[in-house]
Amino acid sequence: MMREIRFGIIGCGLMGREFASAAARWLHLTDTRAKPRIVAVCDTNPALMGWYAEHLGPMQQTTDYRELLANPEVDAVYCAVPHVLHAELYPAILAAGKHLLGEKPFGMDAAQNATIMAAIAAHPNLIVRCSSEMPFYPGAQRVIDFVKSGSIGPILEVEAAFLHSSDINPQKPLNWKRMASVNGEYGCMGDLGMHVLHVPLRLGWRPETVTASLVKRVPTRPDGKGGTLPCDTWDNATITATVPHADGAFPMVLKTWRIAPGEANTWSIRVLGMNGSAYFSTKQPRQWQFMRYTAGGPQAWATEDLGYTPLFPAITGGIFEFGFTDAIQQMWAAFIDELAGGDAHGFPCASPQEASAHHAVLTAALQAGKTGQSVKVAYA
Repeated sequence: MMREIRFGIIGCGLMGREFASAAARWLHLTDTRAKPRIVAVCDTNPALMGWYAEHLGPMQQTTDYRELLANPEVDAVYCAVPHVLHAELYPAILAAGKHLLGEKPFGMDAAQNATIMAAIAAHPNLIVRCSSEMPFYPGAQRVIDFVKSGSIGPILEVEAAFLHSSDINPQKPLNWKRMASVNGEYGCMGDLGMHVLHVPLRLGWRPETVTASLVKRVPTRPDGKGGTLPCDTWDNATITATVPHADGAFPMVLKTWRIAPGEANTWSIRVLGMNGSAYFSTKQPRQWQFMRYTAGGPQAWATEDLGYTPLFPAITGGIFEFGFTDAIQQMWAAFIDELAGGDAHGFPCASPQEASAHHAVLTAALQAGKTGQSVKVAYA
């Protein structure tokens, strides 16, 4: 019988439901060491918890996360709460002896991240990972493998982007992600920065200096009660970094945009080099593009149709298309494989160290954007 890992969920909103859906569809995967079972949920809004019991059966339901953490039936926790709560909840989860997959950015700012990192260091027996699902798309994995193979040669430029369009509507009601007191002063960078930095950091591309263009286009939003409130976070950020490399430093452009006209939810990675180039975007989820170049030869992009070829095999036929819910499940498969003693098929979820490094980049970018200067990144 397959090993079962019992989970508690703190934060029962959108992403909590995505995890519950992934857990309920675990039979979709064909080669896993263990499976998750959700045994407890917690949210300050009791109305959100009923959905879990209705679809997954009886479980602990509480509005106090301390009660969930005291439950001996809970082995691991998925925590998806506003950024301002990370520094309180993540250390508490670890102190209770629970493994953790936490939502990015692992703290509202660098100081809160340092608090979380100290708690992680104090509990080396626990596995802690940061949520970042987009690199689990097969096309993203092909780009990563292409770079690791040495096919790129000297790098000319890297661009990583995560683009939304939902905030282009100025009448969209304010939520916590538009409030610096809850989301953090990073704004869009805090919410989307781990997405664009996960692959570059995994490949060893650590920015040395950054400049940044920060855009704030919607100063107020409806409060849902007939009035308006300040919308005091950055809407868009374009970070240009200089990355040291053995073949020579190269520029890296990181885009975290919440007002990107026409983009519902687009993640992309582009790597351009002297010997080869590679590109993947979730706009074309079943394809990736690459180019191999030899001196004097043709410069021609090739497009490969990948179909359904995930990191963790599944029942879906290879002719079909991979999507967002598949990426979520693949991320969870990687985390649970580690909990069961595996190596996540060679691609673990984002590490706390990568989350800490991304905080260093965002802190420097925030300063650069506010001052108009180039800022050196100070890693912990």
